[in-house]
Amino acid sequence: MMTSHCTCNPLLTGVSCTDSFHGATVPVTVLPFPPYWVEEYHQAVNGTTVKIYTGTDGELLHAVAGALNFSFLVLPTANWDEVEKKVEERKSFISSVYYTVLPQRLERFDMTYTYEYVSPVFCMRKPGLKPGWQSLYYPLADRVWATVLALLFSVPAILIIIRIGERRYRGSRMGAGAVVQHMTGMLVGQNLPRRLPTTSSIRLLVAAWLVFAFIIGTVYRGNLTAHLTLPKYPPRPETVEELVEVIDRVTRPPYGAVYKEFFMNSDYEAFRKLGELFFIGPSVMEGLQQALERNQAVIETRRFMENIIAENFTRPDGTTDLYVGRQHILPGLAAWPVPHDAPYRPRLDRCLMAVIEAGLYEKWSSDQLAKARRQSSRRQREYLAQKRQQQQQQQEGTESGISIMALTLTHMQGPLMLLLIGLILAGLSFTIEVLARLYVF
Repeated sequence: MMTSHCTCNPLLTGVSCTDSFHGATVPVTVLPFPPYWVEEYHQAVNGTTVKIYTGTDGELLHAVAGALNFSFLVLPTANWDEVEKKVEERKSFISSVYYTVLPQRLERFDMTYTYEYVSPVFCMRKPGLKPGWQSLYYPLADRVWATVLALLFSVPAILIIIRIGERRYRGSRMGAGAVVQHMTGMLVGQNLPRRLPTTSSIRLLVAAWLVFAFIIGTVYRGNLTAHLTLPKYPPRPETVEELVEVIDRVTRPPYGAVYKEFFMNSDYEAFRKLGELFFIGPSVMEGLQQALERNQAVIETRRFMENIIAENFTRPDGTTDLYVGRQHILPGLAAWPVPHDAPYRPRLDRCLMAVIEAGLYEKWSSDQLAKARRQSSRRQREYLAQKRQQQQQQQEGTESGISIMALTLTHMQGPLMLLLIGLILAGLSFTIEVLARLYVF
């Protein structure tokens, strides 16, 4: 029997005692869906284990239950289809987790006040570095390279002209090839020639060339180090149009099957392409793990995606290999499903509106995300501490050696290709020299 005692929640002003459920137990259906609905187990004072419901929608239901004076009972369900079916059959009074308002769903049940702005977004692996021999070229701009090459041809030519004039009077024997070799060696930081010319004009020219080589060499080495250790990553897709051009497939859990039909029947070309790549498959957790290994993306709401990434795919320093796209794929509003023509729906609407106007829902959301990040960071630190302790015991490494970033073939492909080209040219030159000697003699 329901009692007439009313305990209204002071946080939700505007809800009167006449809206009370009089302490009734309201059946609801919901499944764990962080950060919206989280089930936690805590040990009570008497030693028993108690299930606690938290999350943004969990806190919202607690606030509404306190305002309307009712307690709730979560009915057991196996999947999201059963969650919706119990609401449709009026066995459940509320499905207390957000549902995007879609015409197909309104045919089965009503929706409360739209308290949340929900839009699916895509998540995929951050673009990585591709091997490129241009790593030796990027430190300087095109015009700088052109200027250096022009000077590399013009300055030795000027020096050769001066040497030709000097040879007439002093009998110098330094050839043009030796001049070019010495000037090129000074540019790349080799030693000076064994004998410096005695004329002032040549010495001034060599001194200017040395200063130029020192500045260019210092700038190039500094930019090359920065480019190899802090490389520029390629641009990443942020919109649906960019996504469908680079991805192989897009996944979403079975409860999102209604979106595939919507995309396939859309007049927007990018949506139709997205529908062709749309696969109803694994859970979000499994889909994100596959996204790290394959060229695919996962579609889900932003809050849910950020919470999963913060809990499971974030390092102790806060970095992650995944990112959430900037564009909202399908902007929409979300509400709680209730049975058709439910007489208590206006009361729920007033409570939901009061929570949103008070800013409580956004506060709960930010708290939940911060909590997930703290827990993930704590787990990561504990794991690293345990790993470092094991390494110290086995004397296989130190803590400082773990944090050093080693350059891979992706970074060093340019120098290796340059060395390979040099070996090939040296081999061809050697072959030509041997054949020339054989032909002459």
